[in-house]
Amino acid sequence: MARADFYLIDKPRFRQQPLLLVCELARKAYATGQPTLILARDRAQAEALDDLLWAFDPDDYLPHQIAGQDEDDEDTPILIAPPEIDVPLRPLLINLRDQAPQGAFERVLEVVPADPAARGPLRERWRHYQRLGLTLNKYDM
Repeated sequence: MARADFYLIDKPRFRQQPLLLVCELARKAYATGQPTLILARDRAQAEALDDLLWAFDPDDYLPHQIAGQDEDDEDTPILIAPPEIDVPLRPLLINLRDQAPQGAFERVLEVVPADPAARGPLRERWRHYQRLGLTLNKYDM
């Protein structure tokens, strides 16, 4: 059964830098051996995530790259995909785009902004996943 997990930004460090939560989620997935696809909103966000993942944990290298820069995309545990690059979905997705991913996956992680005014698209995606019959979970971060 596929599922969608919504992570509500709450802690000050995530409020200041929401992409840190994305790094945290990617690290947890990597620790469990799950190849992860991060669907970035745009090229600038993909590059910011790339930089953050390099510096995120000085003691723990998180193997990652932006899709399309190398032939070994499918071997990279954490792949960051800007919208202009078409990559196959993976069982685990972190979705940072305004629209829900189309296609087959087992689990999608959605990061919910701290600002209630910015949560509209997330509510729509919650209803979309509900209609698809996914198991829905919500976590305060």
